[in-house]
Amino acid sequence: MKHIQFIFFLLFAFSLQISACTTAIISGNYTADGRPLLYKHRDTGSLQNKLMAFSDGKYDYIGLVNSKDKTGKEVWGGYNSAGFAIMNSASYNLNLEEVGKEEREGIVMKLALQRCATLADFERLLDSLPKPLYVNANFGVIDANGGAAYYETGDFRYKKYDANDSSVAPMGYIVRTNYSFSGDRNRDKGLSRYQAAEPLFAQAAQVDAISYRFLLRDVSRYLTHGMTETNLYDQMPQNADKRVFVAFRDYIPRYSTSSVIVVQGVKEGESVYLTTMWTILGSPLTAVAIPVWLNKDNTYPEILMADETGNAKLCDWSLTLKKQLFPISRGEGNDYLNLAALISSDGKGILQRLKPIEDKILDNAEIVLDAWRSSQRTNASQVDFCDWVDKFVTASYQQQFSIP
Repeated sequence: MKHIQFIFFLLFAFSLQISACTTAIISGNYTADGRPLLYKHRDTGSLQNKLMAFSDGKYDYIGLVNSKDKTGKEVWGGYNSAGFAIMNSASYNLNLEEVGKEEREGIVMKLALQRCATLADFERLLDSLPKPLYVNANFGVIDANGGAAYYETGDFRYKKYDANDSSVAPMGYIVRTNYSFSGDRNRDKGLSRYQAAEPLFAQAAQVDAISYRFLLRDVSRYLTHGMTETNLYDQMPQNADKRVFVAFRDYIPRYSTSSVIVVQGVKEGESVYLTTMWTILGSPLTAVAIPVWLNKDNTYPEILMADETGNAKLCDWSLTLKKQLFPISRGEGNDYLNLAALISSDGKGILQRLKPIEDKILDNAEIVLDAWRSSQRTNASQVDFCDWVDKFVTASYQQQFSIP
């Protein structure tokens, strides 16, 4: 019996290393452009991620799926044709028992995307599902009515935290890592990442600078440790061709980071089809952000969807580059980052070479979005944009990194 308990302990300890998401929701009343934002920086043992589009419910939807999940039984963040978006972070302080139970967070989120248009719909879904739910999660939700809230959800109950309630979120944002504020605070996990993220949000909120770019760039690629305050930019190597190792554990970006999504909602009166999901498949240290817009024609960048191998090309490329950042495959090698390969004073680090590629993608996407917002509809230019993204990103990775 003790042997079995020890195995469970090891499994749980391992899960803490890989299920370490950093997430946030922001009310549209406090963002730079007045549109609500939902943010998930995903950490998981399933490093191969893809996007999948679905038409199997009341609403069409697109979401983040593990590549090995061929039929999309679980969704780990996404949005639907009603403008409803959802994501989660694992919480480790809600339920009394942490191991030995089926985890159904991905199933609950899929159901929500199939059925829900509003926060109230999601609350009714949680109320109606049989208990225990077998979840231990902070579900973040936004809708097209301006709703933005977290639901700290355990097996039998949930507690709502509303980003539009000034007594809960005085600056319009809520950050969650891997503990719930309504749970047993002696079992908090993800404290260092919370300590890194919270000041970033507070500073940005003070100058009305919370935007999708802030989330993608300033948060998901933040290289200062929340606990030790170690700033890796202060240790920037001179030459990208050399190996300079640093300890790399419990930063917001981690070895186990598999993807990032930022769902940018709509203002009052805007079409829900203008909802945008800015997506990084793979590590944010080795992959670029690409926007997607839900559409009935299933027009999406091919490099974000599964190819004949079952994986998404962008995720494959990201994992290939990540081997340069974490070249030690034995022992605790995943805890040591080759900083010289990431950033260097000669400007040849992987992250530095990715920036102009991503800049061009985001700048062109904003041009397309501005035109759509003026006419209040998407149009055939989505096909042209997806085709351009596929060609541009493929050529850029080939030229910059010799990716085949």
